[in-house]
Amino acid sequence: MHRTDERRRQGCDLMDDVGAIVLGGGRGSRLYPLTALRAKPAVPFLGRYRLVDIPLSLCIHSGIKRVTVLTQFNSASLHRHIQQSYHFDHFSKGFVQILAAEQTLESGDWYQGTADAVRQQLRQFHALNADHYLILSGDQLYRMDYRTLMRTHVEKQADVTVAALPVTPKAARAFGIMRVYKNGRIREFFEKPSTNAQLERLATPRRVFDRFGIDPEGREHLASMGVYLFRRDVLEQILQSHEDWVDFGKDVIPNSLRDRRVFAHLFNGFWEDIGTVRSYYEVHMRMARPKPPFYLFEADQIIYTHPRYLPGSRLQDVRIKHAILCEGSRIFKASISNSVVGIRSIIRPGATIQGSIIMGADFLETATNRQGPIGIGIGPGSTIVNAIIDKNARIGKNVVIRGSRKLKDRDGDGYAVRDGLVIVLKNAAIPDGTHIE
Repeated sequence: MHRTDERRRQGCDLMDDVGAIVLGGGRGSRLYPLTALRAKPAVPFLGRYRLVDIPLSLCIHSGIKRVTVLTQFNSASLHRHIQQSYHFDHFSKGFVQILAAEQTLESGDWYQGTADAVRQQLRQFHALNADHYLILSGDQLYRMDYRTLMRTHVEKQADVTVAALPVTPKAARAFGIMRVYKNGRIREFFEKPSTNAQLERLATPRRVFDRFGIDPEGREHLASMGVYLFRRDVLEQILQSHEDWVDFGKDVIPNSLRDRRVFAHLFNGFWEDIGTVRSYYEVHMRMARPKPPFYLFEADQIIYTHPRYLPGSRLQDVRIKHAILCEGSRIFKASISNSVVGIRSIIRPGATIQGSIIMGADFLETATNRQGPIGIGIGPGSTIVNAIIDKNARIGKNVVIRGSRKLKDRDGDGYAVRDGLVIVLKNAAIPDGTHIE
């Protein structure tokens, strides 16, 4: 009898048998320049978090106490954030650790893909002492209790379980789409179907949604969320036997359907991939609206992050409409709408912020520690529209930064334009009177 089956029979917590692996090793080129100085999981999020805080918090809430984050590029800030943020007591045996790509006797190469990253670190995962490995992405926003995924995995006696999200036929063209039997077993996995004939063939029967208690509401295709639960022995056998399978979505999952029990677990909540600058921006704008798609005020589902000891934000004669404002900020006689203002932000008199992300600063700047003629934050009389202002940026007075769809991608002095958005780089200084539009 498999150890998990025995523990289930005894009524034990099955999540004790799960070790989580968060994938964050790519260059994050689609999020550049936000990833110019940091790993993708370390990109600031919603003013006070990091992207990696989402999967790590979900693991903690789901009873998973052993988590490994894989990375290989610009990992210093990610290491620092995790070391400062995630501490378990001595009796829980819990931990969050980072494994960066390294040269070993077995391999001297960079990670070639998501599956290859896990393959190269297999011997390190033995310390997890887990019967199942939960593979997660480090750049997605959603809320899932992984216990429900584990329940499907165990009840179906699956070798692999793939989290699946109902999507419309139009959206299906951007995902890996699965065709399933009525019991949820995956019979076909097709990466980014492009023709109407392919989409029609991959449509999921209504009875499958009914078995999971989900109303598809026109979303008749099941898209992979990039969340996978493997039996440990199965994952090790697959990766060691097929060294040319370097990616989970493109190689491992579709090629395992014939001789492995691969099932879908249907998820019906909010889910968003934050892999591009535009998607990063759009998620922030949706979260700042009166009815955000993802609620941050659930007392038992909070997002954990690095604890800080910051004063409450100080606001003087400020107009704010539809915004997220984080602690430690100082804002004077400014106008803010449809924006996210991060920790330790300084916005000076006469400034206007519209549809923008102001990430804030890594430290509290005062008159005694100010460096250079331009202070951290947004200068007096400046206008920031459709922009992302990265950490520690210094915007002078009467600066105009205005993104729009008509702008072409380009790199400037201290800024970049991507997909119509102006991104002011981390630590950059924009002189008084500059116009970027």
